[in-house]
Amino acid sequence: MTKGRRGKDPAYNPEDPPSSYEGPTYNTVSGAATVHGSVIQAHTVTIGGRPRSRFEKALDNDADLLAESLRNQWRAEEEQCKIRDPIPLLVRWRSAPDELMDHWSNIHRSPDGSVCQPLSLAGRLDEILEVHRRIPSRRLVVLGRAGSGKTILTIRFVLDRLAARGNPADPVPVLFSLASWNPSTTTLRRWMTGQLERDYPRLAERRDQPGLARAGPGGSTRAAALVGNDRILPVLDGFDEIADGLHRPALEALNDTDMPLLLTSRRTEYAAAVAGTRVLASAAVVELTALSLTDLDNYLPRTTRKATPTSTVWDPVLKHLRDHPRHPASVRLATVLATPLMVALARTIYSDTPDRDPSVLLDTDRFRTPEALEDHLLDNFIPTVYRDQPPAHRARIPHQLGYLAQHLDRLGTRDLAWWQLGSTLPRSSRMCVIGLVTALAFGLVDALLMWPVIWHLGFGLVPGLRTALLNGASFGSTCGLGFGLVYGLRYGKAAPEPSRVRVRLLGGTKEMHKEIVPRLVIGLIGGYGFGFMAWTVSTLVIGLAEPSGYGLLTLLAVGAQTGLIDGLLYGPAAGLTFALMALFEAPIDIETAVSPPALLRANRATVLFHLLLFVLFIVLASGILCWAQLIRFADWIAIGGVGGLGGGLAYALSLTAWGQWVSLSRIWLPLTGRLPWTVHAFLKDAHRRGVLRQSGAVYQFRHARLQDHLAHVSRMPR
Repeated sequence: MTKGRRGKDPAYNPEDPPSSYEGPTYNTVSGAATVHGSVIQAHTVTIGGRPRSRFEKALDNDADLLAESLRNQWRAEEEQCKIRDPIPLLVRWRSAPDELMDHWSNIHRSPDGSVCQPLSLAGRLDEILEVHRRIPSRRLVVLGRAGSGKTILTIRFVLDRLAARGNPADPVPVLFSLASWNPSTTTLRRWMTGQLERDYPRLAERRDQPGLARAGPGGSTRAAALVGNDRILPVLDGFDEIADGLHRPALEALNDTDMPLLLTSRRTEYAAAVAGTRVLASAAVVELTALSLTDLDNYLPRTTRKATPTSTVWDPVLKHLRDHPRHPASVRLATVLATPLMVALARTIYSDTPDRDPSVLLDTDRFRTPEALEDHLLDNFIPTVYRDQPPAHRARIPHQLGYLAQHLDRLGTRDLAWWQLGSTLPRSSRMCVIGLVTALAFGLVDALLMWPVIWHLGFGLVPGLRTALLNGASFGSTCGLGFGLVYGLRYGKAAPEPSRVRVRLLGGTKEMHKEIVPRLVIGLIGGYGFGFMAWTVSTLVIGLAEPSGYGLLTLLAVGAQTGLIDGLLYGPAAGLTFALMALFEAPIDIETAVSPPALLRANRATVLFHLLLFVLFIVLASGILCWAQLIRFADWIAIGGVGGLGGGLAYALSLTAWGQWVSLSRIWLPLTGRLPWTVHAFLKDAHRRGVLRQSGAVYQFRHARLQDHLAHVSRMPR
């Protein structure tokens, strides 16, 4: 019996052909995948009487680890959103009209069309897996209005499907938010691969990694192998949230594949796409129904305290709805509480808060339309979940969340990524901010380190300070201008993706070792350019500011000579730093999805380790020159301390995802009042309070309707 332990793949043989995989159906099963705490054991499985190949076992291992990670992630999110507290709302559905559904013979996959009888598709939340399995094509579309429970249903489907996985070759259900998919530029499989690589960095490893499954047609990574070999069951949430004008191309792209899937959408957008092209091929379609008064009776009273031994604060409201169903207040409230989203908001505002009375929802003077009631619930949700905060702080939170909502609107996505928070500012503003921050960082390091040295050389305390400040200003301005321009050219259109690696002193992976030579070359060029330009310009500026008797051409010659020498120090130091980092970097483990806080911490550690190595190499190199009496002690401090620490800080703050997060999101956005100073804690707290949910490495607003409402309110004059 062959076993593969968690985090360690079976050996990989490049000669094992991917064609040996015959699909997810077993003929003979001699083992099963078992999960016990933190250990997954993939037992030997035979197909058609033969042992599974190393290629297949590598796929099995990746799929099992991904399944465990997804199970933990979505179970935590379900608990965070109180979906099963105290009981799940009974989300139900019925078959959609025939014009939105393909022919039954296609749904049955009947070659000659003889099997064409309709299927019974009606069901409720705990039957979603059974209904999906009832469909021979395994392709199901779920339609529903905003807030009708589509996302709740997808989470339940993923968890039920994961619980039902019987063997390693079963496809792993993965929930994808379709808002970021552009079908005109990216195929569905390639986009799915990219999403997996973003949220599970180990799946981004290349195929020549030991034990790695051979890649599929979409690329050469673990994620591509899983997608290309149909080991992923896509759960595509939010077809309606794809950018305007792309719904028809998206439906056409979905029809280019026959993979099993579950797709959710609002009815209007899906029907419009169908009218422009055709229905989703071989897919059955169901439509979510409204919650009934019985559903509310069974749910809302159980979510709150008892007002008396036999009644709750919800009982008078529900009694009014039953006794006076045609009363205007009853009609409006019943219309609003027909969706799980609004019921959840009402529960948060009136059930979880001891001093709130839901009877106000029957006030016909305050709420003359259902829309007014919905706005009331949306408006009061944020103040309610932040009710424990001081009034002044609580008043700022809707505007700060509103900025985040507007930011996502401008990006055209639902994914709130920390590394993109400043990317919707104008490019010129971002360049100025990056240039200013790097100039200040370099200038302060320069002035603080050089002042004692200049004083020691006999310039005196005050003259030494003046010279040190002038030196810091010249070096800092040169550095800020250079890094600001490089940032604008390199990242003016899009923020850099964060590094999904962690520092491991025992050694990186073979995949990372391949980066040594390219990183060495890039570091040599970049370090030399920085050293040459910074010292040439700074020598010129200081020479012109201080009476020296030298002419401009002489200063240029001296500056170029100094820059040439110092460039020969900075180039090798930067090259060695970037090259050696490849020996210590390893992708973050697949066992757990990368959370936004974890990814931020990993990037900070990586950047700081880069900085430490760069300073170390610069100090050692210049120290050797000082020991050999080729440069003075003051030059050692200037080159090693100022150049190493100042230059490293400038690079970190301008050209890394973590540094740009610090410069734009931790400094500029709070300084201008758009976000709080503790942005990371603010996002984490919003997730804890149920305003945001976590989806892999990014956050999302709890519901698209909440995001849209906050964005709209924040645009209104205060």
